Amino acid sequence: QLQFVESGGGLVQPGGSLRLSCAASGFTFNNYDMSWYRQAPGKERTWITSITSTGDNTIYKDSLRDRFTISRDNANYTLYLQMNDLKPEDTAVYYCNAHPIYWDRPGGPDFGSWGQGTQVTVSS
Repeated sequence: QLQFVESGGGLVQPGGSLRLSCAASGFTFNNYDMSWYRQAPGKERTWITSITSTGDNTIYKDSLRDRFTISRDNANYTLYLQMNDLKPEDTAVYYCNAHPIYWDRPGGPDFGSWGQGTQVTVSS
């Protein structure tokens, strides 16, 4: 059964840092590019960053590339998101998932499902 368990969120002051973790299971983690998403209150879920299956390449939403760093530990089936210089607009529930290119492929993992996410609140 495909599963994503996000953790590491919390309440931080502006300028602070957090490292989020995503424990994945139910599929061959190292075969898939992975992504982080977030959903602010009252807004749609949006993509923020992705990493290749081997971790050799990354891509970021333009406004976040200087503050966020995505990484992964394939041996432990874990995806990470290091967030620095956090701002109030970063407040959201953060989710991990496979890159959308894999979604809805016949016979493939059910990447259309989402975990519970982890709450990040940036406030003074």
